[in-house]
Amino acid sequence: MGSRMAVAPAMKIVGNRLFSTEASSRLAVSGFTNHAIRYGSAGHVFGPRFMGTAAVSAEEGGEEAKLAGGKKEDKAVMSYWGVEHKKVVKEDGSQWKWTCFRPWDTYSSDLSIDLGKHHLPVTWMDKLAQWTVKTLRWPTDIFFQRRYGCRAMMLETVAAVPGMVGGMLLHLSSLRRFEHSGGWIRSLLEEAENERMHLMTFMEVSQPRWYERALVIAVQGVFFNAYFLGYLISPKFAHRVVGYLEEEAIHSYTEFLKEIDKGNIDNVPAPAIAIDYWRLQPGATLRDVVMVVRADEAHHRDVNHYASDIHVQGLKLKELPAPVGYH
Repeated sequence: MGSRMAVAPAMKIVGNRLFSTEASSRLAVSGFTNHAIRYGSAGHVFGPRFMGTAAVSAEEGGEEAKLAGGKKEDKAVMSYWGVEHKKVVKEDGSQWKWTCFRPWDTYSSDLSIDLGKHHLPVTWMDKLAQWTVKTLRWPTDIFFQRRYGCRAMMLETVAAVPGMVGGMLLHLSSLRRFEHSGGWIRSLLEEAENERMHLMTFMEVSQPRWYERALVIAVQGVFFNAYFLGYLISPKFAHRVVGYLEEEAIHSYTEFLKEIDKGNIDNVPAPAIAIDYWRLQPGATLRDVVMVVRADEAHHRDVNHYASDIHVQGLKLKELPAPVGYH
């Protein structure tokens, strides 16, 4: 009885400390809105070692705000870890505003690539891969019809999966076997990141409805696991499927361009993220964005068909250099 009476006040204090709205919001703001990291003074070494970084930043950030007259322009997190956020600028000296990619990740897409190339299915594996992709396209045509903005978003949520799965499995294989990958890990992860940037771009053009978001969750869950198992069983089949999937993507974006040219889809200004990522002209439009995205898909088509051909010839990907940076 006496012990419970003694514990109750202590639990009340701890509960207020951990779960009060004020404390939670203060920790959330200080912990997740940082844009720079500065080093703490020597006098605070032992404090941060036994306190959370967010808690320290909240307390000392408040003191700095008072010293500055209540105005705090640069948000910062006080940390002894030494991780510093460096400001990145463009070639013209203006500040770089994107955190999801940097200037050295940008490029000018090669629009001269042959869009009409097609891998003729010869073996039963090729025919099965093409049939699989055609089957997947059928419900997509019914659901989205000519809403190409939403269709592009759905396509990119699927197209960004294979590169990540393939790169991850090659990464684990490299670790298990103590051998190099020939650059294929990086190449496949580059593909996945590029496809994700397509999605981030089209998110600026067309916002998905709630049921489309739910569909993305369902499709991603099914496709990720199916492709994961498929890659474990037969990498050459998995890459061939992606090659045909990219061919369908080229067709979809070609139809997208036709609708823009007909005036059925407004040729709005290109999103700022697209202008910086693909180094487009300041006056670029949606049509320019679709053009570079279609060219990207053609490059992914080539890489995956090439990877499948390597396996078909009885070789391993690591035996031939990967086309890193192939845009």
